[in-house]
Amino acid sequence: MTSTPGAITRLTEGDADYPVLLREVEPPPALDVHGALVEDDALAIAIVGSRRATPYGVEVAEGLAAELAARGVTIVSGFARGIDTAAHRGALGAGGRTLAVLGCGVDVVYPPENAPLVAQIAARGALVSQFPPGTPPVPYNFPARNRTLAGLALGVVVVEAAERSGALITAGYAGDLGREVFAVPGRITSASSRGANGLLQDGAKLVQHWMDVVSELPDRWRRAILDTATTAGAPALLAGSDEERMLRGLSVDEPQHIERLMARVELPAARASAALTALELGGFIRQLAGQRWIAIGARARRTEWR
Repeated sequence: MTSTPGAITRLTEGDADYPVLLREVEPPPALDVHGALVEDDALAIAIVGSRRATPYGVEVAEGLAAELAARGVTIVSGFARGIDTAAHRGALGAGGRTLAVLGCGVDVVYPPENAPLVAQIAARGALVSQFPPGTPPVPYNFPARNRTLAGLALGVVVVEAAERSGALITAGYAGDLGREVFAVPGRITSASSRGANGLLQDGAKLVQHWMDVVSELPDRWRRAILDTATTAGAPALLAGSDEERMLRGLSVDEPQHIERLMARVELPAARASAALTALELGGFIRQLAGQRWIAIGARARRTEWR
């Protein structure tokens, strides 16, 4: 363990900067913050997983964090080795925000090899702890830390976790707090994926793409991400892709119910849902009441069904 200098702010539940999401779930009475919490951090997703991550897990966690952070989502994780570190690194690499929730004092750097990340996270987010300065990272601190981590996010994504894993404790808290639980599938022969695969068996949302996360968020937050994506410019559609097929099945004049649309383009529900989310985020379509969809303007007109 090492210590890090720097200004620390203590927030209590009555302070204006105390996280809104955490206020909803019987929060810790005080948080020490190195960095800054901002209003936009209410659009947050936690990414957690094994300390003994495989190259696959590290790649997935870093890539998923980067894709979400680039679209304005704050990435929350626990600053641990492996998946947590990859998630923080991915968010920072995309120029996004990230929150590190610690199981020790906010002035204690653990693991010590993450010392170079402290200044980066404090500049583009915050390191957060409910424990007093100087508190060492003792094992019994981490369950409480995991609950706070889950409370700071709209949902928790588990990327690689063994059958007995702190990441599963975090996912359990997320479920108890009414937050979404997601999991990335792993190899069935890998011990490091048994916990994540077990979550999927128990009903967690399967994640293969960042859109799988966004599609499950409340409409307010999906719209916020849509606004960010539209401002950044719409992506090009690949010929023959699910997105192009779905867009060709829509009209700029007549809304279509999702079931009729799926039948028309002959796509299964999961792929159709992911394609619709991508098109909405790209500004090609919008959703109306009653699960009806309509294409938007001249951009979609060029790709109508032939």
